[in-house]
Amino acid sequence: MFSGPYGIYIIITMVFGGIGMLVSNRLKSKFQQYARVPMTNGMTGHEVALKMLDHYNIHDVNIVMGKGFLSDHYNPKTKTVSLSPDVYQGRHVSAAAVAAHECGHVVQHAEGYQWLTFRSKMVPIVQLAGRAQGFLLMFAIGGAATGFGGVLFQITVAAFLITTVFALVTLPVEFDASKRALAWLDDSHVATGVQHEGAKDALWWAAMTYVVSALSALTVLIWLLLRSQNRR
Repeated sequence: MFSGPYGIYIIITMVFGGIGMLVSNRLKSKFQQYARVPMTNGMTGHEVALKMLDHYNIHDVNIVMGKGFLSDHYNPKTKTVSLSPDVYQGRHVSAAAVAAHECGHVVQHAEGYQWLTFRSKMVPIVQLAGRAQGFLLMFAIGGAATGFGGVLFQITVAAFLITTVFALVTLPVEFDASKRALAWLDDSHVATGVQHEGAKDALWWAAMTYVVSALSALTVLIWLLLRSQNRR
């Protein structure tokens, strides 16, 4: 079932997919754990976000309530922070941590943080490479005996290189946003002591989801590069 070169790719994706699922489940568990720890100041995630942006004198960003669970994100193009309902309305440590993290991205954008800028510029080409790489890999390996096999393989490596670089660049962006969030939560006394430690724990597990994704992409890329060397 998993024989041949493409089978190895499937095994790699299954292994990291399983690890990713475990980490994701752990993150959900941590979110639920700290969602049971109320904020002593009674602030909602929305109010935390407003307070943090006001601290940095940022008043041109919209904070809206999105849909889903842990679907929180910041869109630098529209300057919109979308907080999931549990975060937007929540008056607990998890909501404060996630809201502050997303506002950490806003501060990065406002200050011209280089890794966020680079990551944003990569988005269009990454979307194209991400959609194409699965098909490219299948045809590149299947077409190895044809005259186009080598060309397809190099294009496939390039596509995976792009998505891997994107995944690696995402790491400093996410870690830095969490660092900014935790520093502000502490300095502003919005979350201190046990609450701050809970926020730190929750954000660490959120960061681990990106680490697993980056390791998965890097492993596949290394495998492709090794195959490329063997073909020569």
